Amino acid sequence: MKIGELAAITGTPVRMLRYYEEQGLLEPDRLDSGHRRYGDGAPAVVRRIRALLDAGLPTRVIRDLQPCIRQDGTIAECTLDTLQEHLEGLDNRISALSETRTSLAGLISATRTRERILA
Repeated sequence: MKIGELAAITGTPVRMLRYYEEQGLLEPDRLDSGHRRYGDGAPAVVRRIRALLDAGLPTRVIRDLQPCIRQDGTIAECTLDTLQEHLEGLDNRISALSETRTSLAGLISATRTRERILA
């Protein structure tokens, strides 16, 4: 299938498909004319890429994990350490954001209290 067809099937912009190719995530065949041709499995590959991106993984990590992704889309155990690292990173960011939120909420509360006292 052509890149436009793949874009239509997956709901992914053509520009994004080209980016996936540049990042080594998607490998089309090239015709003599230079046009891309994607195999029947390409829509599943694109959906898998989108799911991993939605899970917060950067494209370089997705590229490294691809050998561990099975044909049915499940992820082999060889990726667990990498996925665990990213999960811990997310937990750390959530914790930091929670602390920042608490500080900001305290500042807002103190300001409102001060304004009521002065009013």
